[in-house]
Amino acid sequence: MRLRPLALLLTGALTALSLTACGSGGSSSDARSATCPGGKIRFGVEPFEDPAKLTPAAKVLADSLGEQLKCPVELTITEDYSAEVLALQNGKLDIAMFGPLGYVFAQQRAGAEAVASFGDSTGKVSSYTAGIWVPADSPVQGVRDLAGKSLALSSVGSTSGDALPRKAIVDAGLKPEDVKVNYAGGHAESLLALAKGTVDAAEINSQQQASATASKTFDPAKFRRIWSSEAIPNDPITVRGNLDPAFKKAVADTLLHLPTDKVGQIGALLAVKPAAPLVAVDKTTYQPLFDLATTLHLTDKDL
Repeated sequence: MRLRPLALLLTGALTALSLTACGSGGSSSDARSATCPGGKIRFGVEPFEDPAKLTPAAKVLADSLGEQLKCPVELTITEDYSAEVLALQNGKLDIAMFGPLGYVFAQQRAGAEAVASFGDSTGKVSSYTAGIWVPADSPVQGVRDLAGKSLALSSVGSTSGDALPRKAIVDAGLKPEDVKVNYAGGHAESLLALAKGTVDAAEINSQQQASATASKTFDPAKFRRIWSSEAIPNDPITVRGNLDPAFKKAVADTLLHLPTDKVGQIGALLAVKPAAPLVAVDKTTYQPLFDLATTLHLTDKDL
């Protein structure tokens, strides 16, 4: 159950970016403006959903950002969490959307600054929960009963799909090796493993549950949740820390004033309904995740 070391992922990680690059908004004539350094803005999004759904949803936000800043936005859905952190660190991305725990490592390794996240109908940052599910007729009643059972987790470095379920196992008094962990490759894949009966249990966060239920690929009545985490603040959109302060301010201000229909599509994939404007966040918003990394003795090498 040990996390894979980052060293295994470094070789070729930059080329592991899934280059779904889409130019949007603005023109190259704005190359030297404060809102368009280098002639384009490079925006990375972590692969928290099926790319067929995520790419068009993220492009709506990227297009709107580019139009407002009068600068082409190149969108990249990254291959994995480590590739996105490394790309930001190496100056290959200017803006990046991370899962909460991914942001912890991005802040520590690349100086990422959280500026906006998805708001709810009250104007506060929205949230979601991690969960562990089993078939409805499973004898497993709690996390402790997972001893000797197989558990599908999403992917290494995921907040709800890796770190929090593993902490739940330890909190239940089990040793990491007591549970047979399989990394499925993503939240959708973890849910599918449970639905197909190839594992005894699986992590399914509230976002994936909502999405899969809406698309009728998951019937909650056939399964049972045996554990749920506390609320997790939703994914932050970050800017690279060593960029021009004027650019960072312009990006933050623009994100916070985008129309709801420009953020609603990607927000819906995070179970944010109804659509609402992005809200301001900073490092303190995600302090519980920094604390989680400390509790589990996680470092960027674990990503």
